[in-house]
This record gives sequence, C-alpha cells and structure tokens, in this order.
Amino acid sequence: MSIKNKLILSFALLMLILFGLSGMAVRGIAVTQGSFEHFVSNDFRRAGLARELQAAADARAVAARNLLLVTAPADIEAEKNAVMQAHERMQERLGRLRTLVQAPDVSSDERALFAAVEQIEGQYGPVALAIVDMALKDQREAAIRKLTDECRPLLAELVRKTSAYVAYIRERGDANVEVAAQAYGSTKTALLSACALALAIAGVLAWRIIRSLMRALGADPAELRAVAKRVAAGELNEVTLDAGVHHSSVLASLAEMQTALAQIVRQVRTSAETIAASSAQIDSSNTDLAQRTELQATRLQHSSATMEQLHGTVVQNAEHAHQATSLAATASQSAEHGGQVVGGVVQTMEDIAAGSRRIESIIGVIDGIAFQTNLLALNAAVEAARAGEQGRGFAVVAAEVRMLAQRSAEAAKEVKQLIDTSMGQVAQGVEQVQEAGVTMAQLVGEVKSVAALISEISAASRAQTQGIGEVTVSVSELDRATQQNAGLVEEMAGASGSLRVQASSLMEAVSLFRTGQGHRQLESA
Repeated sequence: MSIKNKLILSFALLMLILFGLSGMAVRGIAVTQGSFEHFVSNDFRRAGLARELQAAADARAVAARNLLLVTAPADIEAEKNAVMQAHERMQERLGRLRTLVQAPDVSSDERALFAAVEQIEGQYGPVALAIVDMALKDQREAAIRKLTDECRPLLAELVRKTSAYVAYIRERGDANVEVAAQAYGSTKTALLSACALALAIAGVLAWRIIRSLMRALGADPAELRAVAKRVAAGELNEVTLDAGVHHSSVLASLAEMQTALAQIVRQVRTSAETIAASSAQIDSSNTDLAQRTELQATRLQHSSATMEQLHGTVVQNAEHAHQATSLAATASQSAEHGGQVVGGVVQTMEDIAAGSRRIESIIGVIDGIAFQTNLLALNAAVEAARAGEQGRGFAVVAAEVRMLAQRSAEAAKEVKQLIDTSMGQVAQGVEQVQEAGVTMAQLVGEVKSVAALISEISAASRAQTQGIGEVTVSVSELDRATQQNAGLVEEMAGASGSLRVQASSLMEAVSLFRTGQGHRQLESA
C-alpha cells in the first residue's frame, strides 16, 4: 500500500473515531437534555402547580376567615372577591394538574395522591364557599362553627395531602437526578475510555506512519535535501547507503539517479564531442551542397525558359493541326457529297439502260408485227391474184400495206441498231460511272482516314501541349523548390554552425558535473 493510501486510511480512521466520540458526547448531552426537559416540563411543573394549590387553598382559607372578622362593607366586598379569586385559581390549577397527571409517564402512586388531593378539595371547596355565603348573610356564629368544625380539618387534610404530593414529586426529582448522575458517570466513563482508545490507536497509527515514511524516504528529509542539493550543484559522486536503507526508498532512488546521471553525463560528453565533429563536417558538406544547388537552380532556369519556348511551338502546331482537322472534315463532307451525286448518276444511268431495254423489246414487238403484216399482205396479194379483176383493188392495197410493212421493218431495224448502239454506250457509261462511284467511295474513305489521322494528330498535339504545360509547371515548381532548397541549405549551414556552437556549449556545461573517477577520466580526455 502506498504512503498516500496509508495516510488517507489513518486519517479516515481517526476521523471516524472522532466522529464516534462526538456522536457519543452529543448523545449523552441529548439524553441529559431530554431528562432535564422532562423534569422541567413534567415533574417540576406538577410540583409547582401543587404548591400553587397549597397557596390558593391558604389564600382562600385566610380570606374566608377575614370575611368573618371584618364589618365594613368595603372590607367584606374585598374579602369576598379574594375568596372567589382564590377559589377560581384553585380550580384552574387543579384542572391543569389533572391534565398533566393523565400523561403516560405518570406513576399510579402519583395519580392516587392527586386523586386524594382532588377528593379533599371536592369536600373542602363547597364548605369554604358555604362559609362565605353564611358570612355574607350575616350568619357569623354558624359560619364560625362550620369553620371550626368542618373547614379547619378539611384544610389541614388538604394541606397534608398536597404536601405529600409535593414530597412525592420531590422524591421523584431526586431519583431522576440520581439516574441522571449515574448516566453522566457512565457516559463520562465511556467517553474517557473511547478517548484513551483513540489516543492509543492514534499513537499506533503515528508510529506506523513514521515508520512507513522513514522506510519510504530512507533517511531524514534534511539528509535527502542535502543529497538533492549536491546533485543540483553538479556533484554526481556515488551516495553511500546504510545497511538498513530499503532498496525502494527515496534515498536509494537518489543514489540510483546519481549513478544514472553520471553515466548519462559521460555519454552526453562523448556525444557532444561526436556532434561537434559531425557538425563541422555537416558545415563543410552544406557549403558544397549550397554551391551545387545554386548551379542546379541556374540550369533549371535555362531549362524552364527552353520548355516555355517548346510549349509555344507545340501550341502553334496544335492550332495548325486543328485547322487541318477542320479542312479535312470539310473535304470529307465534300467527298461524301460527290459520292452521293455519283451514286445518283449511276442510278440514273441504270434507269436509262432499263428504259432502253424496254424500248428494244417494244421495237422487237413492232418488228414482229411488221413481219406478220408483210406475210398477211403477201397472202392478200396472192388471194387478190387468184381473184383476178375483182381482187385488183385489194391487191393494190395489199401491195401498199406490204410496202409499209417493209418500211416499218426497216425503220424498226434502224431504231434497233440505234438503240443497240445507245445500249452499248449506256452500258459503257454505267461501267465508267460505277468505277467513278467506287473511286469516289475510296476517295471518301481515304479522306475520312486522313481526317481521322489529322484529328489524332490534333489530339496528340493537345495532349503534348497539356503535357508540356505540366512539365513546364513542374520545371517551374522544381526551380522554386531548388531555390527554396538553396535557402534551406543556407539555413542548414547556419544551423550547423549554431549546432557546433551549441555542442561546444554543451561540452562546457557537461564539464561542470563532477563524477569522481569518471570525472577525472573525462578531464584527462
């Protein structure tokens, strides 16, 4: 358990004991206060009322006696009022005492004594009032006899019973005082015993806390402070530990700290020397690096200017390629239109060839009709020759018809020859137009290929422009980075110089520590 937890537990136990003692004291005071309040509020109050009953009874008796002695009307009235007031006071105090006697803590003996007092008062009160009435009616002799025979014995008995009641209450008060004294003695004894136990526990806890603290510290705090001051002053000589010092104490930890600090100082001294040598080498290397970085920055500036020129040339080529792409697209559209026109011519020529073939077939039909007509005319001439003179006119008509048929046949032959010639020319034209269509189709395909190639060249030029722009930006950034590196190299050179100075300062600072034999070795080194 840690010292903190031990202290917390010890003080918590002491606080718990103190709280218990306080509780016992408060409880004893509360019991005493309760007993006192009970005595004052009940027993003492009832005793006071009983004494007031005696006083009222005496006052009533004295006023009744005086009423028999005085003769003046004013005195009679005064004594009468005194009797009535005493009687009313007697009844009021008797009623209050009756209410208090009904409390649960009132004993049966006290209730019996009060019942006796009340009984005597029940007898004595009417007698006293009767004497007053007789005195007011001027029956003095009878009143005196009643006073002597009845009133005085009852008054004596009332006083005796009231005195007995008061004495009983006084005895109860004495008994309560005795009980309170015994309770006080018991409470005092318990408190003294608890205080003695608390002191013993506090002593044991103090002894254990001091023992734990000394075990944890390992030495007196003044000695620990002296060791800490020696460490703060740079004296790292080994601390001599006694045999009884615990290995986990503060003094042992200080000894370990001194040993570790001495080792660290030696290592720091060696490292400082190494850092000083390395910082000098870094300073020299940074100077060379700064020169090479400046040369590199100059070359990068030339490269950046060359890349900007190249970027302008590529941008111009890209614009020319874009224009060539536009012209190739226009030529491709024109070639496609020419191909469409040639296709229309080919279709027209094919339609003409088809019409010529139809005309040829029609002429063949006409030629057949002319041949049939010639045969019919020949038959008609033969029949007319047979008919003789009757068929002469018919023979003339047949001859004319035959002549027309022959002329029609000759005309049909000529038309057929012309159509055949036209068909040959149309077929040759169709073949030439088809060849022109094929040539136009090839031209359109080649123009499209050229347009595609030019478009690819334009896209490549745009890509090259973008790439060269990015390269230019990268070269510019590289130039800026190189210039920044040059600045950083200069800063690094300054930092390395500062590091060398700091290493020297560190060596001087470390030399202030004294580590005994190790310190002498460092000084000789």
